[in-house]
Amino acid sequence: MRLKHRVAVITGGARGIGRACAERFLAEGAKVVIGDVDAAALAETQAALGNADLRTSVADVSRRADVERLLAEAVAAFGRLDILVNNAGIARNQDFLSITEDDFDSVIGINLRGAFFGTQAAARQMIAQNAGAAPDARRGGVIINMSSVNALLAIPGLAAYACSKGALNQLTKVAAIEFAPHNIRVVAIGPGTILTELARAAVMTDDQARRKVLARTPIGRAGAPEEVASVASFLASEDASYITGQTIYPDGGRLALNYTVPVAD
Repeated sequence: MRLKHRVAVITGGARGIGRACAERFLAEGAKVVIGDVDAAALAETQAALGNADLRTSVADVSRRADVERLLAEAVAAFGRLDILVNNAGIARNQDFLSITEDDFDSVIGINLRGAFFGTQAAARQMIAQNAGAAPDARRGGVIINMSSVNALLAIPGLAAYACSKGALNQLTKVAAIEFAPHNIRVVAIGPGTILTELARAAVMTDDQARRKVLARTPIGRAGAPEEVASVASFLASEDASYITGQTIYPDGGRLALNYTVPVAD
């Protein structure tokens, strides 16, 4: 119960990694509010998890007002905010030259703007909660950004997604430095290929694509959302109290393996 008495907000929490984080945080004793654009999926998640310490809210993180409302709802329900997981994200597998302005803006709007808005709003709330407290008594908070190995790796077809995640790593570092005096830690998680709906739609599109991904993953399999949630739980806890500005990569060894490219016979 290392997250007992903590209040967490998780964006994109209706399915995949976000839902796994919500389930893990609840098991660790946290009170959780999850936001998502999919009202039906939110209702299904609420029913499936069936926990009195869980709230859900429809929110589009590309809209600042939605993000601020989501965090305000968490404070209204549970009295404070201790953890924010900026997890909402989308990816589109597209040839570089076919990406339209709308395509690019939608990916950046959710993956980067949403995390920026969330980080701003969460930090303001966390700082306000500690107003007047002595420096060594500030409870602070933790902001976790969901990045990707694609922040560092160049993969054809994922240009907008890779740009958003590379920028997210920089957002993590800059925010960590700015908010360190307030005892607010800002960290990121950069998963490899995790078996989510997003991965199936954008990366694991057919058997050939699946084999290509696994050929570049030394551990020999894709990850499970629960394996990312365990990293999030650690980073949100006091066990990670001296970690800030870092991105942790649960990737099955993918970053340690040099990429290969096709060579003509």
